[in-house]
Amino acid sequence: MSRHPHPVSAARRLAWLGLAAVLAAPLAQAADGCRLPLGRGWPPATENHGSAVEQLLAAKAEPRLSLTLLPTRGAESAVMLIPAAADGADWTLRHATPDGRVQVWNGSRGGGALELRVDQDVDSEEAPIPAALAQRLVATWKRALEQAVPADKPAEYRDSEQLLFVVDGLRVSGARPDCGYGETLMEQATLLTEAANESAGKRERRWRALGESLDQLERLLQAAPAS
Repeated sequence: MSRHPHPVSAARRLAWLGLAAVLAAPLAQAADGCRLPLGRGWPPATENHGSAVEQLLAAKAEPRLSLTLLPTRGAESAVMLIPAAADGADWTLRHATPDGRVQVWNGSRGGGALELRVDQDVDSEEAPIPAALAQRLVATWKRALEQAVPADKPAEYRDSEQLLFVVDGLRVSGARPDCGYGETLMEQATLLTEAANESAGKRERRWRALGESLDQLERLLQAAPAS
């Protein structure tokens, strides 16, 4: 298996557009109470598919933060933060997608079965991200997910697109959140996805925007009543 930063394949372009559309779609107005469509752990009937995608796209790296999209059709994709080997060095921001969809239906005259195609190349874009910013993202995302998703609320099965958050060992899964802390995390994920796919000069604007967004989220977390 190899990674090909260039040229960008048609499958990768479609997957990037798909993830960007999911992350940047107009957000619904939250009701008085915000109930995120997320739960702890794996949704039923999702772990085999999700694990295969996560392992393929990580390519033996060990991300401290990842957000993986499992669409109902088309190639899966993920954005992730990979720590540096040396203290203080830039981390790696990666946006990756397989050349083709990992989970496919292999039909035959006698019926058929789902197949996980993990023996394929991965297209990815990588960018250095300042260590301090990456560490803030990990710490703040974990705190936000812990506060917003109760420990006794398991992830639910959905016959639709799934999002898989894994942050410093915490796994939260479900549909795209459109209110509360979840809304802010999706906005930050959009900035990360864009930063991985653009030039260094433009990337600095994303870092500033991420820092400002983290400031706001941290203030909200601090002001939230203890659960």
